[in-house]
Amino acid sequence: MKLINQIFISSMVVLAGCNEKNKTSERNKPETEVKQKTITLSDFKKIKGVDNVQEVPFQLFTKLDSIHFFVTPNKDAAHLKIAYNKLDNYYGFEEFEDFYSIHYSINNNISNSIEAFVLKSEFTPAYELTLKGVDLYEIRSSTLKEASDFKNKSFKKFGTITEISEQEFRANSKKQIGETLVKNPNIQLQADNWVYKENGREDVITQHESVSTETGPLANEYIGRSPYLNLEVFKENSDEVVDSYYSFFSLKNAVMFELSTEGYPQILPSKGWVTFVSSNNDVGSNFVISNYFSQTKKQDNLLYVNFTNFKIADDKKAFWTDHDTFYAEVYPLNSASANGKKQKTAYIKIQLKADLF
Repeated sequence: MKLINQIFISSMVVLAGCNEKNKTSERNKPETEVKQKTITLSDFKKIKGVDNVQEVPFQLFTKLDSIHFFVTPNKDAAHLKIAYNKLDNYYGFEEFEDFYSIHYSINNNISNSIEAFVLKSEFTPAYELTLKGVDLYEIRSSTLKEASDFKNKSFKKFGTITEISEQEFRANSKKQIGETLVKNPNIQLQADNWVYKENGREDVITQHESVSTETGPLANEYIGRSPYLNLEVFKENSDEVVDSYYSFFSLKNAVMFELSTEGYPQILPSKGWVTFVSSNNDVGSNFVISNYFSQTKKQDNLLYVNFTNFKIADDKKAFWTDHDTFYAEVYPLNSASANGKKQKTAYIKIQLKADLF
C-alpha cells in the first residue's frame, strides 16, 4: 500500500512540474501586437492646394476638439491625431464607406497641402448640417429703435427663438397676416423697360436688364404693388452679387424711389410695419422691423438683429401670424448643397416680447 501511495505522489509531483512549465512557457510567449508607425504630417501625400473654393465638392465640419488623419481610407492604416482648428478648412473630395478624403493646407499654407482621410464619425459634410446643438439666440449686434448695441450677444433681450418642425411651419403659414403684393396691370415690360401706362400717361419706372451699377450689371424684376403703401415693388438681381434688393417706387405724380429692403418685404398694415429677413454678407442673417409713414415718407427703424448661426433659405416664405410672432425658413450656417445632395432646410419661430416697442 505504501508503494502505491509513493507512486501516486510521485506522479502528482511530475504532473505539477509539467503544469508549472506550461504556465511559464505561456507567460513567456510573445504577445501579438499591431504597433502603429509614428508618423507626422510630412508622411502624407503632397498635393496641389485649393485655390478656388468653388471647385471643392464639399466642406467638412466637426465639433470635436481633436481629429484623426489617416494615410489611406483604412482604420488599420497609419494615422495621426491632431487638434481641430476652426480656422482651418477641411475640403472634402471623395466619400468612402467610413472615410472622406480631404485636401488640407498645413498652417493654411496652400503651397504646403496634403491629402488625408478622415473618419465619417468625426465630421459632417456641409449638406448634412442641421441646427441641432446650435445656439439660435447668439447675435453679433442689434439696434432697438435708435440704440445700437454691440455688447449684448443674446436675443433673449428681445424675445425667444426656437427651431420648429416643417409641419408646424406649414400649418402656421395658413394664418399669416402680412399684406400680399399684387401685380399692377398698368405696369408692363416695353423695350427692356418697366413702363407705367394709364389714361394716356406713360412713364418709365426702371430698366429691366443690363442696368449698369458699381458692382456690375443687374436686372429688375417686377414683384407687385403694396396697396397699403401705395408703392410698386421691384427686385434687383445681379450676377455679380449674391444678395438681392427690393426697391419701392411711388407713381402718384411722377416716378419716385421711396425706400428699399434687403429681403422680401413682409408688410403689416395694422402696425405700419415694413419687415424682412435676409442673409448677412459677413455672418448669419438679418432680422429688420421698421415703421414707414406714407404721408411723410419717413421711415423709423424699430429693430435690427444680426443672428450669427443661420442663413435665410427663402426670404419670400417668411411671415407673421400676429404682431409678435414671426416664422422663417433657414439654413444652418456653412451648409451647402453638393454632389447632387441638397442642404438641409430648417424652420424657426421668433416670439417678440409684447412690450418691446
